[in-house]
Amino acid sequence: MQIPLIRLQCGVNSYDWGKVGKDSAAAKFAAATPSDDFSIQEEKPYAELWMGTHPSLPSKDLETQRTLLDMVQDNQALLSTQISERFGHKLPFLFKVLSINKALSIQAHPNKKLAEQLHAKDPKNYPDDNHKPEMTIAVTPFDGLCGFRPLSEIAHFLNTIPSLRKLVGEEQAKNFESTIKGQETSEKEEDVEANKKALREAFTSLMNADKEALASATESLLGSAKSEGAQFAGEGGPSNGGKELADLVIRLNSQFPGDIGLFVQFFLNYVKLKVGEGMFLKADDIHAYLSGDIIECMASSDNVVRAGFTPKFKDVSTLTSMLTYSYASPTSQKMSPADYPYVTLNAAAYSSSSAAILYDPPIDEFSVVRTSLNKKGAKATFEPIQGPSVILCTSGSGWVSVGPKRERCETGWVYFVGATAELVIEADEGEEMVTFKAFCELQGKESQL
Repeated sequence: MQIPLIRLQCGVNSYDWGKVGKDSAAAKFAAATPSDDFSIQEEKPYAELWMGTHPSLPSKDLETQRTLLDMVQDNQALLSTQISERFGHKLPFLFKVLSINKALSIQAHPNKKLAEQLHAKDPKNYPDDNHKPEMTIAVTPFDGLCGFRPLSEIAHFLNTIPSLRKLVGEEQAKNFESTIKGQETSEKEEDVEANKKALREAFTSLMNADKEALASATESLLGSAKSEGAQFAGEGGPSNGGKELADLVIRLNSQFPGDIGLFVQFFLNYVKLKVGEGMFLKADDIHAYLSGDIIECMASSDNVVRAGFTPKFKDVSTLTSMLTYSYASPTSQKMSPADYPYVTLNAAAYSSSSAAILYDPPIDEFSVVRTSLNKKGAKATFEPIQGPSVILCTSGSGWVSVGPKRERCETGWVYFVGATAELVIEADEGEEMVTFKAFCELQGKESQL
């Protein structure tokens, strides 16, 4: 019987927004595993390393070159009967590294029902029928636009950025202001629904602005951003107002001149993540990542509805109709990681402040554990779980073991671990060994839903 510890060869996608050459963590991690058909080209952007069974870019067993999808379909025990019955004979999650050099599209991922409808209607642009909630963990400092701002902040910008108000339209702007007045933070169901309706109408109006009006508004917006500096967008506004927003306007316009996204940012939270911070985005949550290297885990899907900051297919009507229009401060999307309880650290690990931290979103498909081992001999032993795992080493080196099988593990190396296997990670000397383990285990998730 094969021991369920398999070193993977993982593919990398080249998109225009990716970091270039060896600046891309996605490319460096891909290049760490031998491949006849991949070597880093210094002028080429590398955006995403994919780890999983998604048919668009399935990972392979390094030794046999069989796809991981083939392997788990042939051997259901690698996933567990429970996971196979619930999600089909494939990994329920897709694990990624994103290396972001410039804005990637203003987007949202459809819920399950909408994904099925879009795939049936337009399989070219919506290649599968699954939903795509996702989690992001910063490997380097990250910034992005995520979720709708508190309503008072949007109202502030409508009053202090004339070009924004003109694009939204005076009638829609006034309707938004009068609807939310006095109930911006109300939790009454009827107030929340009225607020969401007004937000939807104002945002939809903005997204449907004609090209001529957008060009004129962009010229005005850029002029204000360049001339007003710290006074941009008025006094007493959101904490990330003034110069930070002015600089962001200039930066984004240099990447996507005259794009509607220059104005969308005033509706969305501007979020920064420090290394190790994470956030969770539900299906139908709007976002646009701007820069940084991140670990990303999501339900296994490649469905994206785009509407700005992209040369790809845009579907404005679907995006504006699908969004939840939930509004809140960015802290509502940030995660609160905690110690992972099902791991044992040895004495060497405890003496060196090593840790295993769990990022656990309120969905069934995935969770992620970040393990840091700070000295040679520091060891983390993970109890067996009733589901599969994928492990990526992002720094340092050491060993991974399942039963008697002990394998080298270095920066960029990726391993698959089958269900019910006890996993041991042990650090070598030198740089701190950091690994991320994405896994699926249904037990205990029900209480979160």
